[in-house]
Amino acid sequence: MKKKTFSRCTGRLLFLGTIVPVLSTFAHDKPGRPNIIFLLTDDQRYDALGAMGNPIIQTPNLDRLANEGVLFMNAFVTTSISCSSRASLLTGQYTSRHGIKDFSTALSAENLQNTYPMLLRAAGYKTGFIGKYGVGEYASQPGELFDYWACDKGSQPDYELTDTYGYYMHHTDRLNRDAAQFLDNYAGKDEPFCLSISFKAPHVQDGDPRQFITHPRYDNYYQDVIIPQPATGDDKYWELFPPFFKERNEARNRWKVRFSTPELYQQSVKNYYRLITQVDDMAGDLMHQLKRLGIDGNTVIIFMGDNGFFLGEHGLAGKWYMYEESIRVPLFIYDPAAPEKKRGKKVSSIALNIDIMPTILSFAGVPVPSTVQGRNLLETIEADSVSWRNDFLYEHPFQHPDIPKSEGVVSEKYKYILYYEQNPVYEEFFDLQNDPHETRNLISDKKYKMIIDEHKKRYNQLKSY
Repeated sequence: MKKKTFSRCTGRLLFLGTIVPVLSTFAHDKPGRPNIIFLLTDDQRYDALGAMGNPIIQTPNLDRLANEGVLFMNAFVTTSISCSSRASLLTGQYTSRHGIKDFSTALSAENLQNTYPMLLRAAGYKTGFIGKYGVGEYASQPGELFDYWACDKGSQPDYELTDTYGYYMHHTDRLNRDAAQFLDNYAGKDEPFCLSISFKAPHVQDGDPRQFITHPRYDNYYQDVIIPQPATGDDKYWELFPPFFKERNEARNRWKVRFSTPELYQQSVKNYYRLITQVDDMAGDLMHQLKRLGIDGNTVIIFMGDNGFFLGEHGLAGKWYMYEESIRVPLFIYDPAAPEKKRGKKVSSIALNIDIMPTILSFAGVPVPSTVQGRNLLETIEADSVSWRNDFLYEHPFQHPDIPKSEGVVSEKYKYILYYEQNPVYEEFFDLQNDPHETRNLISDKKYKMIIDEHKKRYNQLKSY
């Protein structure tokens, strides 16, 4: 079945002082400030996008935007749990600073006022939020502070919904409807707008044996394709983990439900892809509407995943852990007003979820608060420098009895992981260049002692900021 299209076609030191917006060829000055749309998928890993080299998944609309914009080849999250990562996206802060470590805690009043939607609204933008807000209980969410609010009441919404007439509606279709309504109400007016669209897809439906619930119209996609098994899908890679990790592990429990047989693996990955393909269709519809409204030339689109996702690697499902599949995500910025030489770029610098907030503010010409720990991605687009960021801190303090807490440092070539609640603590160290699948723990290898010590020192430095 052919895919419909709209138009076919690493870490730096953290500085906590005020970040001045970069005056770049990407920035739009008043009165021509751009509209901004931020598309956020849930659990979409870095390689689940055609533009990132996946030869199977069908995402032509997103691919077009990525290939005509700036595609970040090394984008990561600073924590791989949606509530914390979404708070980081809103605030530009690490989890240890914004304090969102569970699904019930809301942002403080001060942090809320310093999120990108609130700062943009104060600067004259019309703001909308659609889909999964994901930070705090529904009663504490700030719907009244937005010009348009169409967010789900639960932390994990249902895929299968009904419209106002009682007919079946998939969650992604509902977001499509709400986005169209927002644009009809606010596009083309005197004030620019910022619309955040936060998908449930391709997250599983927790508690439902079907797991990845797709719209029936996507049933024919990928039917005749055999999805290759992951390089670390064999059980021998699960056996490499230490006893404490294997004793009770939620990621292993979910692996049994989704990937434990060849049939389950094919079914789960194909449905995961189908959910992303539906998101891609919505991106195409969105571009059609922007063009119809005559604002496609002045609307910046930023696309990212809130965290990665294991598709059976290391014998795991879900996310939470510090391995590449869990923390690496797709990210691109499409700016139709950018000069030709600044488009169609692939940037190798490390980009983070905490960078989204200051980047959005920079597009709007709004100063970045001194509490922000991320950086404006327009800087690295301008410089295209791999030394823009050399490493970053990973934090996972989420409380769950079957998910060991971990922290560590990811650099351009290496990764240091610390399971800090174990007694004694358990450490891992990987040489990412020579072992990209992270199968050889080098923590006791004397040849790497100096590099390991440097990463431990760096970890303590980053923790102190």
